[in-house]
Amino acid sequence: MPPSRSDDSAVAQTDAGQGHGLAPGAWKIICVAAIGSFMAQLDATIVNVSLTSLARDLQASLGTIQWVMSGYLLALALALPLNGRLVDRIGSRAVYLWCFAAFTLSSALCSGAWSAGSLIAFRVLQGMSGGLLAPMAQMMVARVAGRQMPRVAGLMTMPVLLAPLLGPVVAGALLHVASWRWLFVINLPVGGIAFLLAARALPHDHAERRPRSLDLAGLATLSPALVLFLYAADHVGTHSGDAIMIASLILFGSYVHLARRKGGDALIDLRLLNNRPFRSAAGSMFLMNCVSFGGQMLIPIYLIDGCGLSPGRTGLLLAPLALGMMCTYPFMGRLTAHFGIRRLTGYGAVVALAGTVPLAFMAHGHLVVAGLLAALFLRGIGISAIGVPAMSAGYMAVPKRDLPMATTALNIVQRLGGPTGTTLCAAALGWHFSPAAHGHPADALVAAFIILCGLHGLLVFATRRLPPVLPAASS
Repeated sequence: MPPSRSDDSAVAQTDAGQGHGLAPGAWKIICVAAIGSFMAQLDATIVNVSLTSLARDLQASLGTIQWVMSGYLLALALALPLNGRLVDRIGSRAVYLWCFAAFTLSSALCSGAWSAGSLIAFRVLQGMSGGLLAPMAQMMVARVAGRQMPRVAGLMTMPVLLAPLLGPVVAGALLHVASWRWLFVINLPVGGIAFLLAARALPHDHAERRPRSLDLAGLATLSPALVLFLYAADHVGTHSGDAIMIASLILFGSYVHLARRKGGDALIDLRLLNNRPFRSAAGSMFLMNCVSFGGQMLIPIYLIDGCGLSPGRTGLLLAPLALGMMCTYPFMGRLTAHFGIRRLTGYGAVVALAGTVPLAFMAHGHLVVAGLLAALFLRGIGISAIGVPAMSAGYMAVPKRDLPMATTALNIVQRLGGPTGTTLCAAALGWHFSPAAHGHPADALVAAFIILCGLHGLLVFATRRLPPVLPAASS
């Protein structure tokens, strides 16, 4: 009887990455991968503060111009299912170089947009290429890092964390002295230099290609399902949003049916989920994004609407969350080596829960600024102790040949966690604020925080299913 994928837990790394050190030249690949992730994340946030300027200059309403941001994010999701198949057909090096070239070219097109419609269309192109940069970066790092993945990923995540913080700052500085077009022009020299570095640093991987036909039926169901789900999550509670959510779930069900029939020929091989460590890693990353994005949506609403604080002061009060993350990520390798995967992620989930429970009590009573800052700091420390070890466990649980599929699956599951968390919390707020409920704002916020705490509890349980330590390396 042939071995199952669950028996095939293996490391997907090079021989040099299986030891305690990294192969010569590995840091060049890691730096190139970090640049790609940073640029994709930076462009996801850099236009946020320029929407008013864009609406004025392009003579469009804010409802229309916001698709400059939403279209980019939806395109990120649309491109994800293509990752595994493209790598199988032309290799990871070629995919990464093509993505960098397309991202830079679409940035040039965005800078020359002549209308709101043209800018939105070019941003969609930019998002589709940017959507592949982040998972490709993760996969390349996993290949060269081996058992050093937690340490390397912790350091690599720092610039990715800085991107959402730097995006508004860079945009504000540029808009103060130049037009919005420079928000995209700055990508051209950076993208050009990064392309040349990638061409020199990334190894050829012709031998690892596994050309297979593209699952067009899977692509026609999974990609629209992702886009519709993310769109519906932003319009929950409306008739159109609920209808689109149902349509997305039907498409997800259709894809699962097709993928089970096609097995290894599916766009994403669902047999990966038969691998328990991989399944546990995917579940932990899904719930981590649930609590992370759910809190990012809920906490500002509490501070602004519930406590009457200004947006400026709210932004300052949220700083301890990012500070907690930055205090943890650089030491992720040492922490993982000391505690192991299961204990570290379990401690992180408990700490994050401990940083969320006080918020529910404050929503019921009154704001205590010192308590808020401490709670957010704990949330940052706890959440940041989960992602990298769980991702490392997922990569180490699959053989090298399945890395492209595993990368795509982990990224899709993780990205679906964010809108799921925000949808559940927003549903609690919407129900309590509905005319039929006669709800009070404080009751709505308490209910939403209770749901968030429940998601944290599920995350604690999910981390207990992860392997105690990274599995032994094998090819």
